[in-house]
Amino acid sequence: MQANFRAARAATIVTLALGGLLGSAHAMAQVDVSNAWVRGTVPAQTASGAFMTLHAHDTAKLVGVSSPVATAELHEMKMENNVMRMRQVPSLDLPKMQNVELKPGGYHVMLMGLKSQLKAGDTVPITLKIEQNGKVIEQQVKAEVRDLTAAAPAAASGAHGDHKH
Repeated sequence: MQANFRAARAATIVTLALGGLLGSAHAMAQVDVSNAWVRGTVPAQTASGAFMTLHAHDTAKLVGVSSPVATAELHEMKMENNVMRMRQVPSLDLPKMQNVELKPGGYHVMLMGLKSQLKAGDTVPITLKIEQNGKVIEQQVKAEVRDLTAAAPAAASGAHGDHKH
């Protein structure tokens, strides 16, 4: 009888432990981050941009960004009346199973008040705050610093839109 009690107790503990693990895994935001990079800077430059591709496994929202190297904000650049404008946005929707690109000339992470020069080959830590299923999860990203002339391949030629000189 005591053996049956121990077996039942062990089974209960295993069930509770697995339930806890599965429950916490489900609570974590499932957002893949790829091609994370930051544009390098010259010595006196105090701002730069960070870019990456986000892919949410379930509907989510990017609600904040931070970095120890500077003040970080989520920004959008877009053409309005033939003028390129940049503004801070409070959040960015991440539709289920769709890539959302943070790229030059579009949505990006703005790094302002840089504490030091960003040199090609360095790594910049960025924390993404992602809201999913009513919870905000922080996800760490390490973005490679690229040369200060770097541009995303597709965005490089279209960065000025219809601007003519």
